[in-house]
Amino acid sequence: MEAPHPSASPSPVRGFWARRIERRLADAGIRLNGTEPDGMTVHDPSFFRKIALWGTLGFGESYMDGGWDSPALERCLEKLLRYDLDESEGRLAEALRIFAGRLINRQSPRRAFVIGRRHYDRSPALFEAMLDSRLLYSCGYWKTAQTLEEAQEAKCDLICRKLDLKPGLQLLDIGCGFGGLARYAADRFGVNVHGITVSRDQYDYACRQTGSRSLRFDLMDYRELKGSYDRVVSVGMFEHVGAKNYRRFFQTVRQVLRPDGLFLLHSIGGNRSRTRTDPWIERYIFPNSLVPSAAQITRASEALFVLEDWHNFGADYEKTLRAWHQRFESAWPALAPQHDERFHRMWRLYLLASAVEFKLRKLQLWQLVLSPHGVPGGYRAPR
Repeated sequence: MEAPHPSASPSPVRGFWARRIERRLADAGIRLNGTEPDGMTVHDPSFFRKIALWGTLGFGESYMDGGWDSPALERCLEKLLRYDLDESEGRLAEALRIFAGRLINRQSPRRAFVIGRRHYDRSPALFEAMLDSRLLYSCGYWKTAQTLEEAQEAKCDLICRKLDLKPGLQLLDIGCGFGGLARYAADRFGVNVHGITVSRDQYDYACRQTGSRSLRFDLMDYRELKGSYDRVVSVGMFEHVGAKNYRRFFQTVRQVLRPDGLFLLHSIGGNRSRTRTDPWIERYIFPNSLVPSAAQITRASEALFVLEDWHNFGADYEKTLRAWHQRFESAWPALAPQHDERFHRMWRLYLLASAVEFKLRKLQLWQLVLSPHGVPGGYRAPR
């Protein structure tokens, strides 16, 4: 539940932009400054101008600054996203972002480590509080799971079975995170794992947890990869590759994967092709990120791989995000000395808005299994 901002009273709706935004919100079923739990109370009159000029960027910044509140924030966000209000304002700014996205490679090698510094290196305590014991920062698999821990273990098991891992195989983990999947694969399936990440904190943590396992981690960009591997996996990293680099990514995987190998790609997916991400997400959560579409993935991998399996369990990400949000809010009293209230509101908005997008099926979670030449006799996908 989201309590009203304690230091401000509702702002009256005045002016052209205020009336316009009020009408748009009313069309979405949201009343301003009323008593409905899924309505919005506006504390700062600049809220309306920010939305008109900057769309979701202004909307998110205003919430972070305490410019508006909702007693039932998640229900409010669901109304907004169901109505597509996130795409109806700030059109000039959006047009400029799209144009820039077509010209600039925001995921170039020079920018490769930006996402690590600005997101994954935020605070080890934050991720330890929010995630499961393996610090897996991607969608869990909730087919039979009842808890976040069970869902993340089930995800690891599913990936390893899809890759048909066997003792002694060489597994490359592109975007290995904190090394949770690598440790699981080494412990349960006896494989040798090479994990790479662009996050210093993730690299340091993964190295500390290696122990006597056959694990090796490197702080490096995927474009620097060389060598030969029996299996390749990439979980939650492709969202940082960017449309201009999709082909290069698949070419790199193809070059290091042995002819009889398998590649599993685990990625959030979108329902249409884009060249730029949401501006608020871009600025505050995942800089230089982009959710791929099915068309973008298939075009980029065409003639390089045989697509053996495409598994969508995007609804499971809603459950995962809700679990993360619950753990984050429960841990906030301990986290508060390291972060201010603006960060608290920012992270809450990120987790809840993301959960709603998966609930509404605006975002998907895909696992693809690909092979260089096709599995002889056909591939049988575990579920």
